[in-house]
Amino acid sequence: MDGELPLPPHADLERVGEVWRVDYDSRFREATAWAGEHALEPAARDGTRVCLLLVDVQNTFCTPGFELFVAGRSGTGALDDNRRLCELVYRNLGAITQTVVTMDTHQAFQIFHAPFLVDEGGRHPDPYTLVTPEDVSSGCWQVDSYAAEALGIGAKAVAEHLRSYVETLAAGGKYDLTIWPFHALLGGIGHALVSAVEEAVFFHAIARHSQTRFELKGRNPLTEHYSALGPEVSRGARGELLEERNSELVELLLEFDAVIVAGQAKSHCVAWTVDDLLDGAPEIAPRLYLLEDCSSPVVVPGAVDYTDDADAAFARFAHAGVHVVRSTEPLARWPGPLA
Repeated sequence: MDGELPLPPHADLERVGEVWRVDYDSRFREATAWAGEHALEPAARDGTRVCLLLVDVQNTFCTPGFELFVAGRSGTGALDDNRRLCELVYRNLGAITQTVVTMDTHQAFQIFHAPFLVDEGGRHPDPYTLVTPEDVSSGCWQVDSYAAEALGIGAKAVAEHLRSYVETLAAGGKYDLTIWPFHALLGGIGHALVSAVEEAVFFHAIARHSQTRFELKGRNPLTEHYSALGPEVSRGARGELLEERNSELVELLLEFDAVIVAGQAKSHCVAWTVDDLLDGAPEIAPRLYLLEDCSSPVVVPGAVDYTDDADAAFARFAHAGVHVVRSTEPLARWPGPLA
């Protein structure tokens, strides 16, 4: 693999917690000059093709003060992750062939947002409420009729869906339906990529003549969508298809010699994406690299702590043959096809 590069002059890794407008024109000129100075070839000429898969590196998860900042137990999880992530991108511009970016994408009325449900007194659930099959069958939580109207779905049909949905989650060993704070709302600042990461990815695209690929996920109002490859529940109460698996993305990832994965949250969207990928294409395991220091679990003091779940998932992936690595180690020292 190509040697590591210095950080370009514009890179300020201490700004990963800020939101700003990326100066595309300046970065374009600088990246073009940087490619010439460091003899960076167009990505199409790479002998070893490496994909950097970034899962939901958005303000809503990564910037303090936004809706679902992934703090981890340290309290600064996503900030530290993105500082290391940006450095990895800049130092390995010559090794990364293409960046694939997934983006959690929601609207107000979705099954995991408060307006969707009410209790017997008409009150909406608080954030981080877990909704079990028993809660639904007992009437503790039920679909708000106004939500059904907003989605243009009959109240009876959506009530059947809710009951089937939580039962399907439980039967599949998945997390209970979680009521999340409003997050990653389409059109909002929270939906956008972290500015420092967006800048790094854009700089890579120009320097390597490699179009960044964006994958939006989570727009279906009737299912959670942690994995970039498919929804938590794919069929409704009557067997109707809610959403297809993203087989096109799987096929794309299989074309690479190595796929490096980073993003948020380690316990949810990252873990579920890797789970789905290994389930549908287990042959990719030896080519898969998980950056354990560029991903953090969901931890909300006094509410939820998914650290142990995240660690267990990564241990399971390692047992399946996936490489769990650190961004601070040169790619050339990583095992497998990157060695």
